[in-house]
Amino acid sequence: MPSRILIVEDDAPLARVLIDNLQIDGFDVKWTANGDDALPAARAFVPDLILLDVMLPGRSGFDLCRILRQNGKTPIIMLSVRGQKNDKIRALELGADDYVTKPFDMEELVARIRAALRRMKSPVDRIRLGDVSVNFRTLRATGPAGEVHLTHREFEVLRYLASHGEHVVTRDELLREVWGQFDSLTRPIDNAIARIRKKIEPDPRNPRFIHTVRGDGYALTFENEA
Repeated sequence: MPSRILIVEDDAPLARVLIDNLQIDGFDVKWTANGDDALPAARAFVPDLILLDVMLPGRSGFDLCRILRQNGKTPIIMLSVRGQKNDKIRALELGADDYVTKPFDMEELVARIRAALRRMKSPVDRIRLGDVSVNFRTLRATGPAGEVHLTHREFEVLRYLASHGEHVVTRDELLREVWGQFDSLTRPIDNAIARIRKKIEPDPRNPRFIHTVRGDGYALTFENEA
């Protein structure tokens, strides 16, 4: 069964290009041009992924991202001519899985879509890291003191590491599969790992769960929860 993609984009020529290319790649596609129509369309179509423009008539893409993320975990890739760092940070903090600046390369966008869809198919639902329990279905983590506040991106990093057992995952792979980026700047990976360690490791300087493999990447030691 083909994956379903909902496009929320008011630029009709661009939407037509997206529809044609995604259908050629085997996706089932629905399009709406107005932000006010996006939520009813998502409820009716039940997409596997949403391509969401930032600047829309009706509700903005930022407002829609916030509402959609509260009501589910469908991957959201935001599209925008606005390439400012603050806009990207805002989108990711609202729960977007990726942020793509227009104009973009269609082949790269399709690769980002497939990466986001693969992440959602991870067979790992829940893991235990010492006293911390992480539930990837509900996106909740709890420890002895109560809820452990992880961002959506931090959940995705843990999910991806867990899906590879205790095998090493390279920084480039994490950057490509979780961030959807294809450059060689891996500092965002190291910064994210440092933040996660502070939240889940008893001693972040001597980690028990997220291990650094020098010159290569990271590996996760964990227990599966039934």
